[in-house]
Amino acid sequence: MKIERKMPTPEQFEAIYRSVGWDAPGLEQIRVALNHSLQGFMIFDDGKPIGMARLLGDYAMAYLIKDVAVLPEYQHRGAGTLLMQEMLKYIKEQLPVGWAVGVELTSSPQGEAFYRKFGFQICPNDVDGHGMFMMLAVE
Repeated sequence: MKIERKMPTPEQFEAIYRSVGWDAPGLEQIRVALNHSLQGFMIFDDGKPIGMARLLGDYAMAYLIKDVAVLPEYQHRGAGTLLMQEMLKYIKEQLPVGWAVGVELTSSPQGEAFYRKFGFQICPNDVDGHGMFMMLAVE
C-alpha cells in the first residue's frame, strides 16, 4: 500500500464513499467540497485507489478530519491507520514549535476504538461537552 497527499477525483471520492455504505452527494457538490478542502489523502494498492480522507481547517487553531473511508475488502489491513498517521503528521508539519491545535472528527460507534488509538477522546468528557451536528438543506 502506498499513501499520497492528494485529493481524490470526484469520481474516486464517490466510489469509495459509496463503498462503505454512505449516501454520496452529487458530483458537483463533491467537486466544490474537494476544491475547498485543505488537503486530501489517498491510499493505493498497485495503483488502485483503496482509501481516502480529507482535512479541513485554518492552519492555526482547528482541523477537522473528514471522510475517512477504506474499501471494505481492504479494511482491517492497516490502510486506515496509514491515513490517520499521515494526516496527523501533515498537521504537525504545518505548525511552529510550541503551537497546539484542536483536531476533531465524527466517528461511527464502531470506529471509536480505532480513533482512540490515535489519542482522540470520546465526548463528553471532563473538558468537552457533547459534539453537535446538523444537516442543513436548502429547499
